[in-house]
Amino acid sequence: MKVYRKLYDAQKFNTIRDYIYAAIEKYPNNNAFIIKNKNGNDVTYTKITYKMFEKDLKSLGTALINLELENKRIAIIGKNRYEWVLSFVATLCGVGITIPLDKGLPPQEIELSLKRAKVDAVIFEDEYANIMKDIQKNSDIKEFICMNSSCDGTFKVLSDLINEGKVLLDNGDTRFENHKINPDDIASIIFTSGTTSMSKAVMLSNTNIASNIYNINCAEKIYDTDVNMLFLPLHHTFGSTALLLFLADGVTNVFCDGLRYIQANLKEYKVSIFVCVPLLLEAMYKKIYAEVEKQGKTKILKIANNLSHILLKLGIDIRRKIFKQILDNLGGNIRFVISGASAIDKNVAKGFYDFGILAVQGYGLTETSPVLSAENEKCIKFGSVGLPLPEVEIKIDNPNEEGIGEIIAKGPNIMLGYYEMEEETSKVLKDGWFYTGDLGYIDKDGFLFITGRKKNVIVLKNGKNIYPEEIELLINNLPYSAESMVFGLPKDDDLVLSAKIVYNKDYIEEKYGNISQTDLKDIIWKDIKNINSTLAKYKHIKNLIITDEPMIKTTTQKVKRYEEIKKIK
Repeated sequence: MKVYRKLYDAQKFNTIRDYIYAAIEKYPNNNAFIIKNKNGNDVTYTKITYKMFEKDLKSLGTALINLELENKRIAIIGKNRYEWVLSFVATLCGVGITIPLDKGLPPQEIELSLKRAKVDAVIFEDEYANIMKDIQKNSDIKEFICMNSSCDGTFKVLSDLINEGKVLLDNGDTRFENHKINPDDIASIIFTSGTTSMSKAVMLSNTNIASNIYNINCAEKIYDTDVNMLFLPLHHTFGSTALLLFLADGVTNVFCDGLRYIQANLKEYKVSIFVCVPLLLEAMYKKIYAEVEKQGKTKILKIANNLSHILLKLGIDIRRKIFKQILDNLGGNIRFVISGASAIDKNVAKGFYDFGILAVQGYGLTETSPVLSAENEKCIKFGSVGLPLPEVEIKIDNPNEEGIGEIIAKGPNIMLGYYEMEEETSKVLKDGWFYTGDLGYIDKDGFLFITGRKKNVIVLKNGKNIYPEEIELLINNLPYSAESMVFGLPKDDDLVLSAKIVYNKDYIEEKYGNISQTDLKDIIWKDIKNINSTLAKYKHIKNLIITDEPMIKTTTQKVKRYEEIKKIK
């Protein structure tokens, strides 16, 4: 299969620490982080340079080692914030093994995860204080450390540890600096997103993660002048590896205030780059077009697009000038967006490209550290997930007559295995190849296309296979569709192809006013019939459920299909 050449020069290191320290040496005065401070209506900003970050890093790392946590397992739970990043990077760079936990887990799942990973210490936000008090009563965990100074005296406080570490450093303590890192030892244990009843604990090494940083840098152009918004939850591999990638490149990182404030944050920080899930990009794109439609400028936009395409063929790029008003609504500086976790609608990716924003699709899994393939500015095919990264091999196992089969991959980024789950590991790691469980095909130009999850395929009685993700992309194109799920509903020893659509309530009210559910369903059915007319007959949707209630999802916005279908049944 065709792979990326090394399009860009990139430094290659075996450990995350080497990447971080190289960035600190190269970009000491760049802002590593900008942190917003709110006090009533007053807002101030704290800027932390790479040199300042180094001091905090070494101070916290030294303090953690002083607590006898060297080579121990440290769990971290909380929202995206500087203290989370600092704890994570300090542990990776010279303390021990990180265990990032999903902040959305219920208390019993948090406790179970800590037990399964055999955690020695946990660093947490104050909102988990009561949960940690309960866990502390019946736990062998050595240290409980709160990120907030507002925590009561029950726990150690992170800021106090940083200050203690500074004193130790000033007195010549070099234990953190001298900590030996074996690149092939476990660096991080990350639980999969929980779409199955029992999530797996993925073991990643420094080699795994560092190789992914190197390979992404070979394929994508990232500048030390970029401003990145940390939007994806950092406990997720895609979020945490992207963070390490941007730190390795001297990028400035800022924190999102929440979904409702994304547009404001893009303007506020002049964000130029970020990593996200398709749901966010698709929502942004629909919002842009809804506003264009509202202003009666749909025809003008179409003319501008056609003109822009003609000029691009002549080597003249005026996209960012001609669509300046749209770009200004997104902060004016966005140039590059990486989308992952699931497939993005190709019309959305093309739409952003038309505006002058490079929106590339990446593909990978927690088990692959995570990126296996991606598009870039020189290799784009809308609807694909690009080409494999330079050191990654991808093949299609046991393809059918359409060339669709299971995607398997080999490379230095493939996990060590699942923690204490040898049988599960042997199911997916065979002769150096990782069996992803995803289905796809490779086209004549070497681009990889995802058709769905192996376990999601709907098999009808006549033997026909239906990939629900393919139809969901078409449904999600509808302007009022916030999300959708296509599934097989059992009936008379077969399956009836069904769709559940979550509609955007605000859009419906603005477009149709106080419409009844019956009338709304009739309108949506007409659109579904139009979609059916473009598909083979066996793919026709014959049953429809509509609601404005969001579906049950993981923190990376993947629908938990099993739970949703169980609820419907």
